[in-house]
Amino acid sequence: MIKFTANSTVNKLLNKIALDIKKFINHSCSDKCDSEKLVESVINDIGECIEKQEKHINTLNEIGMALSSENNLDKLLEMILSEAKKFTNTDGGTLYLVSKDEEFLNFKVVITDSLNIKMGGTEGEIKWPALKLHKEDGSQNREMVAALSALEKRIIDIPDVYEADGFNFEGTKRFDASTGYRSQSMLVIPMLNYEKEVIGVLQLINKKDTVSGKTIAFNIDDELSTMSLASQAAVAITNTQLVLDLQNLLESVVKSIAVAVDEKSPYTGGHVRRVAALAMLVAKAISETSSGRYKDITYDNDQLREIYMSAWMHDVGKVTTPEHIVDKSTKLSTIYDRIHNIATKFEVAKRDAEINYLKSIASGIDERKKIELKKYFLNSIKQLDNDFEFLKTVNIGGEFMSDDKIERVKRISQIKLIQNGVVSYLLNEDEVKNLCIKKGTLTEDERQKINDHAIVSFKMLSALPFPKKLSKIPEIAGAHHEKLNGKGYPRGLTAEQISLEGRIMALADIFEALTAADRPYKPAKTLNECKKIIDFMIKDGELDGDLVEFFYDNGLDMEYAKKELKPEQYKSDI
Repeated sequence: MIKFTANSTVNKLLNKIALDIKKFINHSCSDKCDSEKLVESVINDIGECIEKQEKHINTLNEIGMALSSENNLDKLLEMILSEAKKFTNTDGGTLYLVSKDEEFLNFKVVITDSLNIKMGGTEGEIKWPALKLHKEDGSQNREMVAALSALEKRIIDIPDVYEADGFNFEGTKRFDASTGYRSQSMLVIPMLNYEKEVIGVLQLINKKDTVSGKTIAFNIDDELSTMSLASQAAVAITNTQLVLDLQNLLESVVKSIAVAVDEKSPYTGGHVRRVAALAMLVAKAISETSSGRYKDITYDNDQLREIYMSAWMHDVGKVTTPEHIVDKSTKLSTIYDRIHNIATKFEVAKRDAEINYLKSIASGIDERKKIELKKYFLNSIKQLDNDFEFLKTVNIGGEFMSDDKIERVKRISQIKLIQNGVVSYLLNEDEVKNLCIKKGTLTEDERQKINDHAIVSFKMLSALPFPKKLSKIPEIAGAHHEKLNGKGYPRGLTAEQISLEGRIMALADIFEALTAADRPYKPAKTLNECKKIIDFMIKDGELDGDLVEFFYDNGLDMEYAKKELKPEQYKSDI
């Protein structure tokens, strides 16, 4: 007679079928009724065997599909252990992952149903010390069963840990003593990736009999099925880690570019970080709200990452903007502030006035004329000092330049100087052009050069092959200077063409710019001052009024202020 000896549920059925077939062969065929019953019994047993195998395979397939569709590593690890426990009907289990240096097994998920223990995975990080794969002398740690399974890449099946020789179960016994638990049967399976490298270990404890509920030993079915599950799990973990590694690499590259911009201008670097913080603050609040205009909008982790990355990359085009323009703190600034050159020329003008005065009084004129010349000389010096103070104030660019101030600059520019016998003027054409800037510190050419960063950013980002889940980064990042009235740049988009994410970026960019306290060319605004300016921008059709209302109604301005602004900018609003 054929006999299947493996300790397997399926093989037990096969043994029963073989026994039925023997009975059928030896049976007297004169009893037709008994023969039919025996044949029916064999057929039923075969059907039951096939049904169990199909169920077994289908379950593995379902688990495999579930594992392949999960991209959150914590959820994935928890799912792997939970499915392995369910598949083998075990009470507890632990999932370890090999450390990057391949020297440790790190605890990732621990579950024991009867003790209501669930640690790691979605529950947070496990603080237990990792298992060493090697001892202090460099030899393999063969006493720890999980370590040995990883080192030798083999399954270890222990019927009773208290009767097992060659392993160190002191930790397990201490756990049992402190909880009243009784660890008994244990199945340890290495998880190998496609390169046959161990990436983790799956450890199952206390298999339960489906009828009596008693703890029993694992069987060959458990080993084979769990090994199959472990293989699928290893592939899923490897793929998920690969995706996470690529995401981390991309984010690191993005932040490195921001650091490069930061090296050109520390003000821009701070701006990029703060815009990212603001954009995420608004996006998360919209995603979490359950009422109002945005109650039906929810951003998943990939969409939030897309907004976050867009914020970090929105000013990437500034790598092409000359730093003396980015950091132009005064109207006369280039690589240095040319007001110092003008100060020197004023000193030359005063010197010339003094020389002319001394020459005049040395020509033998009467005392009355000398008094008049001295008075004229002193008034000239005073006027030159006043004019220079005026130019120093104008150079700051903090006030709007009226027409009469522009005329005064032009008048001052016509003061003649004589240097080495050559006649020149107190201000040259470029100095007059810059000092007559009506608002801020930038000329129209410089402002256009600054504005060009937006189109450069859009072109640079559009040329990058972002994955599908990050494909909107160029559009979102490129919209931070667009306006709902179509008068923004670089593309002049209308309200219908600007997404909510683009509007979030525009609000974050302008709010950060108004409140920034580290810009050399302007003082930081208070929250009240910002609100007034933003209200005007809404009336002019530049910003989304609904989004701004949500921003203020949810206290996002104050939440941001407490983290990033100086107390004097917001304390009056509390």
